Amino acid sequence: MARGFQILVLVGLLFTCVSRAMANDSSAFVAVGGLTLTQSDAISLDSEELYISREEVRVDYKFTNTSKQDIKTLVAFPLPDTPMIDVDDMSAQTDMQSDLKFKTLVDGVAVDYAVVVQAMLNEKDVSARLNALGVPLHAVKNMEDFNAKIIALLGTDRDALIKDGLIVDQSGGEQKFFAANWVLRTSVTRQQVFAAGKSVSVSHRYVPVAGGSVGGNWSPEMRPSNDWFKSQSKLYCVEDSWLKSLDKQVAKRRTQNNPSPYAEVWLSYVLKSGANWKGPIKDFRLVVDKGKPDSLVSFCGQGVKKISPTQFEMRKKNFEPKADLNVLIVDWWTAGE
Repeated sequence: MARGFQILVLVGLLFTCVSRAMANDSSAFVAVGGLTLTQSDAISLDSEELYISREEVRVDYKFTNTSKQDIKTLVAFPLPDTPMIDVDDMSAQTDMQSDLKFKTLVDGVAVDYAVVVQAMLNEKDVSARLNALGVPLHAVKNMEDFNAKIIALLGTDRDALIKDGLIVDQSGGEQKFFAANWVLRTSVTRQQVFAAGKSVSVSHRYVPVAGGSVGGNWSPEMRPSNDWFKSQSKLYCVEDSWLKSLDKQVAKRRTQNNPSPYAEVWLSYVLKSGANWKGPIKDFRLVVDKGKPDSLVSFCGQGVKKISPTQFEMRKKNFEPKADLNVLIVDWWTAGE
């Protein structure tokens, strides 16, 4: 990779809507069609400390430019993708840019940033096509405006969007209604120079937009032959001991008027982009905070240990993340709360 004049992009992750958090910084470049991840062969990720809870996500990095030349970079911290179709969580309508309270520090100094928003369909950036037609990318935020814009299009343009899979005709009878079929990809970006042979500390702080639902899906009577249960158990690495703890609490707390006395909180964080640096993450530490001592939490990880009534820690040396982090928290509640 050419250095010095080539623009690199260090990409991170955030909490997503419909339950996601953010991502790891990573090397990438801005190409025609959007933000593209690449492999950095000059900058090492010496350490990463990640703290994730429903109130705050904190991530602290130490990078080193191992080359003999300064590297000018576009640093980006992307949010998880937000689906624009079949959304069952109102957080998809959140204004991610204003609600996150995102802050970046470089060697302890706050830096300015810009926001890049892309509409992605099957990993292809379709933003330019939609912008040219005047179609809003965030179709869920204002469904009436989006639908009106689609109806106002020339029939040939609308038919082409349907044919290419960008929108879906969900009209019924005389009522015309269309849904967007893309996902929204948002990245917080900034320019930075990695000095030759020097290390730099980068910190991100933000308030995650947590997704979730009222309980029921994890209850014993809902689990047999349930494909949703199987997929979610795999996503969060739910073990039999966790289910036994949940069943015990459900039996203890449920009433006739409150058969599912719990609520779910979903958090996610993109870890895979952390594998784009020179070599593995030399020193990685993860802390997941479930918030309340009696809440249940489940996520995938090896060597996880409890370090406080609410916090769980995982440490890794020479860590090469192969999957993203997904966290399930179950809170208990009683009728009237």
